Amino acid sequence: MSAVLERVNGPAWGAFFVLGASVLWGTTGTAATFAPAVSPLAIGAAAMGLGGILQALSAARPIVDFSAPLRGQWPLVAVGAAAVAAYPLAFYTSMHLAGVALGTVVSIGSAPLASAVIERITDNRKFTRRWMLGALLGLAGAGLLCLAGDRPAGPDAAAGSWAVPLGIALGLAAGATYALYSWAAHRLIGCGVSSRAAMGTVFGLGGLLLMPVLAVTGGPLLGSWQNFAVGAYMALVPMFAGYVLFGCGLARVRASTATSLSLVETVVAAALAVLVVGERLPASGWLGAGLVLGSLFVLTPRRPGGTVKT
Repeated sequence: MSAVLERVNGPAWGAFFVLGASVLWGTTGTAATFAPAVSPLAIGAAAMGLGGILQALSAARPIVDFSAPLRGQWPLVAVGAAAVAAYPLAFYTSMHLAGVALGTVVSIGSAPLASAVIERITDNRKFTRRWMLGALLGLAGAGLLCLAGDRPAGPDAAAGSWAVPLGIALGLAAGATYALYSWAAHRLIGCGVSSRAAMGTVFGLGGLLLMPVLAVTGGPLLGSWQNFAVGAYMALVPMFAGYVLFGCGLARVRASTATSLSLVETVVAAALAVLVVGERLPASGWLGAGLVLGSLFVLTPRRPGGTVKT
């Protein structure tokens, strides 16, 4: 395993891993539509909670090996775990209230800006021209996808004018917490902790924090095989496998670059909405998808990197 990872070092591979994770994450909104009876809190707790615990179990050996530096960085671990627990509750509720397209775009689209601000405050990182150009292209594309997306047609959309604004506010909270746990994990890796140990610890503790929410809200997941299959898919594929890839990416690129590259999730979500759910995407939506893909070309690092711990 380590021999294979040594051959795929460098920022370009880091970008590739983040893009792979983003493709998997882009399936979550469509997957959730196959379990309409399950609340967004239950979906989020099952996906991120069980997926996080699986990450911790799969990384048990690295966590033990790096237990001393992890204990030394316990405030960073605690901040990351709290952000992991808060993110899925805000993200899936945002999609439930504001619609899959709008909730995804606001959540993922706001994360690069939040990540850059966090790095600026904590690490004194400057905003490079290349990053600003790529982020602007990506945010413009995400905005077009947002405007092109359908508004929610369910009971929450008709409940009053508060639903969409509240969904947008929760999307902004999701973007901030996504940026925060990405920064915390990247910082742990920078302190010498392996990516598997850092991600396994942060996501494992975050997953444990989500277990009470799952215990209270997760009954409908056992109500049918379809609901159970959706929950299992969300935990195993986008969350477990996706965040393993994301951790490998964070070991090779900055957190702000990783969150910017993850804008591709909005394109995948929109494409699946058209192909699977049957939604229609107007020309402006396809233009937005093109701008997001263009931003990936700008943001993807091209310089070779050094050896990283995985």
